[in-house]
Amino acid sequence: MENERKNKIEYHREGDYYLTNLVLVEQKKIKLNKYGCLRLEYLKNHKKTEYTILFMDNKLTEHLEEVQEIVTKRVEEIMKSLKEQSNLTEEMKNTDHLYWVGMMNNFKNQAEEIVLKELIYV
Repeated sequence: MENERKNKIEYHREGDYYLTNLVLVEQKKIKLNKYGCLRLEYLKNHKKTEYTILFMDNKLTEHLEEVQEIVTKRVEEIMKSLKEQSNLTEEMKNTDHLYWVGMMNNFKNQAEEIVLKELIYV
């Protein structure tokens, strides 16, 4: 009996129309980083159905949190791997600082390009 009441949709009349009584549930607020914001924008602009389903099921913030956590870890892993492959050392940071910073920026750009295609824009 309680299940029937739970699934029953209630309406109210406005003029000649019956509108559903929808109430938004307060969602947990999170601070989105760069990757969370990119994922949110992608969902809003290119995956509207998925965005709406996540929003209506109250799972959007959970999804964005999960994506930004996974992406952040993956970027760090890729950067570490690229750094090891190039034999870039911490000693170079002190001896040739501009070269070291340039290489690290290069690694970050490569890692982000990979991750954006793998996890954000899917």
